Amino acid sequence: MRTTYRSLFRTPEFTPLFLASSAQVAAQTMSGLALGTLVYRATDSPLLSALSMFGPSLAQVVGATTLLSAADRLPPRATMTGTALAFAAGTALLALPAPLWTLFGLVLTLGLVASLSGGVRWGLLNEILPKDGYIAGRSVFNMANGVTQITGYATGGVLITFLSPRGTLLTAAALYATAAVVARCALTPRPPRATGRPSVGETWRTNRTLFSAGPRRHLYLALWLPNGLIVGCESLYVPYAPEHAGLLFACAALGMLAGDVAVARFVGPGLRPRLGVPLLLLLAAPYLLFALRPSLSLAAVLVALASVGFGASLLQQERLMAVTPPELSGHALGLHSSGMLAMQGGGAALAGSVAQLTSPATAMTVTAAASIAVTLTLARGLGPGPRTAIAPRTG
Repeated sequence: MRTTYRSLFRTPEFTPLFLASSAQVAAQTMSGLALGTLVYRATDSPLLSALSMFGPSLAQVVGATTLLSAADRLPPRATMTGTALAFAAGTALLALPAPLWTLFGLVLTLGLVASLSGGVRWGLLNEILPKDGYIAGRSVFNMANGVTQITGYATGGVLITFLSPRGTLLTAAALYATAAVVARCALTPRPPRATGRPSVGETWRTNRTLFSAGPRRHLYLALWLPNGLIVGCESLYVPYAPEHAGLLFACAALGMLAGDVAVARFVGPGLRPRLGVPLLLLLAAPYLLFALRPSLSLAAVLVALASVGFGASLLQQERLMAVTPPELSGHALGLHSSGMLAMQGGGAALAGSVAQLTSPATAMTVTAAASIAVTLTLARGLGPGPRTAIAPRTG
C-alpha cells in the first residue's frame, strides 16, 4: 500500500517531529540571513559573509568524525531537546556585540551541535515510519522546509529592514526554544537504536563500515559534492544582490519545493534510478548563465529552476537506506547530513574566495561548472544498484 501524505500525519510522533523540525528550519534561515547581512555590513567582504552564513557547515567535518556514534546511542527525545536549546542559547549570543573572531568561534561551535542533531532527527524519522514511507516522509519535511525557508527569508528580510540583524537573531533564538519545548512535550521517550557507549572510536569504525561499500560510497559522494558546490553559489546571493538577497533565497526554496513535490508524487520506482544524474545536472546548469550577470528578475528565475535539481537528494537517500542495515540508519543519515553540510561550507568558502578575487557572478559560474564536472565523474557509479542492505564487514 502506497504511503500518502495524509497517512503520515496519522503516524504517531510524525507531527511533533515535523513541527519541531520546521521551527528549527525557520530559525536557521532567519538567523543565517541576519548573520550574513551583519557581517557583510561590517566587513564588505563576500568571503566573510558567505562563511558567516555557511561556516557552521564546515564544523560538520569534526562532528562527523567524533560525535556521530551518539546519533543511535542516545535517547532521541532528550537529544533533540538538548540540541535545540543549545541552538537557542548560541543564536542569542550571536546577537550580542562581539569581536569577529568570537562570532566565528560561536558559529563553528553551533556547527558541531548540528552534526549530531541531523543524525538524531532523521534516524528517528526512519524509525517511526513504515519501511516504504521514508521517501514520502522526507519529502514532506523537504517541502515544509522549502515553504518555511521562503517564509523565513521573507520574514528575515523584513525584520532586518524594520528591526535590525541583531533583533532578527533574537527572534530566531526564540524559535529554537519553541522547537525544544515541542520536542520535550510531544515526543515519546524512546530507547537508543543501538547499544554501547558513544565514542570517537565507535564513530570512526562505523564511518569506515558505511563508506567501505561501493554503492554507499558513490551515494555519499553524490549527496555531498554537487549539492555543496551549488550551495556555494547560494552563499553569494548577499554580495550579488545586497538589497534583494532574501528574494533570491526565497526563489531557491520555491524551486526546491517544486522539485521535491515532483519527485515524491509523480516519479515512480522504475524511473527513480534514472533521474538522479539529470537532476544533479539541472542543479548546476542555470548558474552558468550568471556569467552574463543577469538582472534580478532573470537571476530569480534561474535560481528557482536550478533548485528543482535538489530533488535528486530524495532519490539518493532512499537508495542509501536500501543498502544500509537498520541499526546504522541514524548514523548513516547523520553522516549524510554532516557530510553534506560540511561540503556546503566548503563550497561557500571556495565560492567566496573566488568572488573575493573576481566577482560574485564569476564565482557562481566557476562553482557551477565544477559541480557539473563532479556529477559527470560520478555518473557511472550512480546507476541502478542493490535494493537490500549491505551488511557490515566483520573480522
